[in-house]
Amino acid sequence: MAKKFLTAEWRKLIMANYVVGEEVFEPYLPVGTELDRYQGRCYVSLVGFLFQDTRLKSLPVPFHRTFEEVNLRFYVQHTQSTGERRRGVVFISELVPRFALTLVANMIYGEHYASVPMRHHWGEDGEQRSVRYQWRHKSRWNELQVRAALRPQPIEADSAEEFFTEQYWGYTKRGDWTSEYQVLHPRWMMYSVLQHSIDVNFGALYGSQFASLSEREPDSVLLAEGSQIEVRAGEDLAADRSRQVQRLH
Repeated sequence: MAKKFLTAEWRKLIMANYVVGEEVFEPYLPVGTELDRYQGRCYVSLVGFLFQDTRLKSLPVPFHRTFEEVNLRFYVQHTQSTGERRRGVVFISELVPRFALTLVANMIYGEHYASVPMRHHWGEDGEQRSVRYQWRHKSRWNELQVRAALRPQPIEADSAEEFFTEQYWGYTKRGDWTSEYQVLHPRWMMYSVLQHSIDVNFGALYGSQFASLSEREPDSVLLAEGSQIEVRAGEDLAADRSRQVQRLH
């Protein structure tokens, strides 16, 4: 098993999910993966959440333990040489407020991080909870916000909530090869979303191919409580192919 690289808590995850034509994902699709679909449709998700108690190889990183992240991601699957099917995500963009996080993730792990001013607000009024994430890009504040029920509920089997949250692998396109890493966490609880507000300039942030999302209502909006998570160090998918070749010979 790969070594533990990062531990943290991911909390109060807002997920705004949009049906998108699969041709949009072709430039981002890592080698060795294929698009995963829910009820025959491909989705891109805008996800905002809070990192807490972040540790690299069990060591806390000063001034980098609690911070916001907003990412844009889509869903893929990879079939191992053993026949095991792994469902996971590919990140198109990841925004965080700390430059050091961006530097390490991009230089060493080939991710797509950028640093921008960010802030968040969580609140309760006795009947509902509110969760809001904001980030500034080119002097414009973007916002992802929900109002939801106070108490979380279990995820139903075969539901959209299960598809969007039960993802335990990440895939990174690194030229003509792919890095795979594992994300371990328990099954999350979900809050029923009562209202949502999304004010995001998708075109400026993510490119013209996503610009139309600014004028669209998402196909679904979710709020997950989150949990403690553990990220295990990545492996080149070519290593799995090499093991398969060795067995054949």
